[in-house]
Amino acid sequence: MKCKNIIDFFEKWAPAAIAWERDNVGMQIGNEERKVKNILLSLDLNHKVVDEAIRKNCNLIITHHPFLFHPIKKIDTSKDTRSIIIEKLLKKDISVFSAHTNLDFTKDGVSFQLAKTIGLKNIQFLKNLKDDQYKLVVFVPDKNVEKVAEAIYSAGGGVIGEYSNCGFRITGTGTFKGSANSNPAIGEKNKLEKVEETRLEVLISKSNLSEVISSMIKAHPYEEVAYDIYPLNNINVNFGFGAIGEFEKSISIHQFLKTLSEKLKLKNFRYTTGKNISIKKVAVCGGSCGELVDVAIASGADAFVTADLKYHTFQDAERKIYLIDAGHYETEFPVLNEIKIRLENLIGSQNSIKVFKYSGSTNPVLFYNN
Repeated sequence: MKCKNIIDFFEKWAPAAIAWERDNVGMQIGNEERKVKNILLSLDLNHKVVDEAIRKNCNLIITHHPFLFHPIKKIDTSKDTRSIIIEKLLKKDISVFSAHTNLDFTKDGVSFQLAKTIGLKNIQFLKNLKDDQYKLVVFVPDKNVEKVAEAIYSAGGGVIGEYSNCGFRITGTGTFKGSANSNPAIGEKNKLEKVEETRLEVLISKSNLSEVISSMIKAHPYEEVAYDIYPLNNINVNFGFGAIGEFEKSISIHQFLKTLSEKLKLKNFRYTTGKNISIKKVAVCGGSCGELVDVAIASGADAFVTADLKYHTFQDAERKIYLIDAGHYETEFPVLNEIKIRLENLIGSQNSIKVFKYSGSTNPVLFYNN
């Protein structure tokens, strides 16, 4: 198995195209064609993570936070920490791959795993992505429509939430007249042809638009394929920000705060009081999501768990919603368990590749107890 196979896995689960436009996701360092020995998972990359990868014979490190985010102006291995790490990685033939905001925005990604970790059920996106979908309309001879439809679905088209192979069909008559230089699949050159065709309509996400169109054209019998692409203003039920769910039954404020402390292994955390005396519906967002507080309030959530909140954000939310700053590292770390499970399923029992989680912590935030 090569690094490219791992990248393809992530592209199906958390497409790079859904990442924040200023993010830097994907292969950071290394070669996609390199054969994978073992894999090490970590939220961040530092010297200790690289050293553990070397000890465990891992030549692929997968991080959530990109190691290379801002452009590198120089590589000075005499004193610059980042440069020294790059040199060590290259000398040891270790590749680095990062899935950042694309992993935040996908189903069962960062926020979904946070919600599951604290015990929420019936989990959905807190706010869905928008303006990143298209409708593909293609005209196909009736006898070829199943082949073309399958090519579209196999490339990722026609997925709406928990449903796949979604499409709409209507029949009609198509007309065309090929020139002397044409090579028509049906009929003759320089002759007006009428063919019974199916208009096939399928919803496509921006993340796989190119792949779907390429697959569709390859499966289509016509020399010149007639198709249309319509940009949509729909919300995208497949991707979004944060997550929201419910406990099976309402719990007290004390029990809720205790649950957070135990499930996320928190030494302490900041919070402000809400308006309800018990907690049932909870919104979450792993990492820095202060901009979603109003969305959480509007959703009817009793509490919102996120990180990196400002003083005035707490002030504005007071007595409206229980607002909890549970820590950036602490709210994102649970996703590593899901990555490990998915990778092990991908690799299978017949492969010798092992998947490890970094045994230490890359959290730079420490707590002082007097």
